[in-house]
Amino acid sequence: MTHHTTPDGIAYVRTPNERFVGLDDFPYEPKYGSVDGLRMAYIDEGPEDAHPVVLLHGEPSWSYLYRRMIPTLLDAGYRVLAPDLIGFGRSDKPTDPGYYTYAQHVANIEFFLDANVHDPCTLFAQDWGGLTGLRLVGLQPERFARVAIGNTGLPVGESIGPGFDFWLAYSQESQLDDIGALFGRAVTGRELTDHEKAAYDAPFPTADHKVGAVVFPTLVPITPEHDGIDENLQAWQGLEMFDRPFLTLWCPEDPVLGQLHHEFIERVPGAEDQPHQEFTPGGHFLQDDQGEAIAAAMVDWMAN
Repeated sequence: MTHHTTPDGIAYVRTPNERFVGLDDFPYEPKYGSVDGLRMAYIDEGPEDAHPVVLLHGEPSWSYLYRRMIPTLLDAGYRVLAPDLIGFGRSDKPTDPGYYTYAQHVANIEFFLDANVHDPCTLFAQDWGGLTGLRLVGLQPERFARVAIGNTGLPVGESIGPGFDFWLAYSQESQLDDIGALFGRAVTGRELTDHEKAAYDAPFPTADHKVGAVVFPTLVPITPEHDGIDENLQAWQGLEMFDRPFLTLWCPEDPVLGQLHHEFIERVPGAEDQPHQEFTPGGHFLQDDQGEAIAAAMVDWMAN
């Protein structure tokens, strides 16, 4: 395994390309941008002049999570962009845990949007995709024509429940030693194949590749001592004035974040009179549990 260093001294590793060869139902070739000297991978499919739909993944997944949604969105004529967060997927992975801060990852998504999306987009965000994306929606609403979220949250220094507490403890104790098996247990609406489990594990061949995946759960601001609380409070102020269409597409059986959609429906003006939906069976990774149905719901919503 080769270790690299950016001109600014950020040490990182890069997952070998052969780990991603032959992925079933995921024929999309990555494009790459540079963030602080780190390579950031992303999918960009569909007509360049079509309305952009940005799909933000969470932890410890990557853009492969959207393979069941992307075809429906493309068939409807949209341009689909799905970045891999730094530390995940086909993007570079810093080996210093100190690189991974909430603010840094919001800045990385902001950079991605600046570089690739020049008109107000539709956002779909789940898990950490929501923690990063919703902060930008609240602070920079002009970037977004409409927003859809699934199984995510925007905490401000308080517990989000025992499900997340369990996940936090598990992630630190296990150091995420088998991410493919983790997805096999977490996806409850269908049974993952061995190939799919291997695809989720593909970005993380060694412990050095998993540093970000292990750190991310510790960054969620669930205590007053966490960073990011002031920024999230400001973002909530913006969300409470966001009157563009805002849709929740949720799997309520998710033991981690299954009930957090109610807060958004109650507090975001743009959520009023929207066709919010709940999907069962399904768990935290609703894109894999109910991907086609969620994409179809998005297409119907955007058309109307």
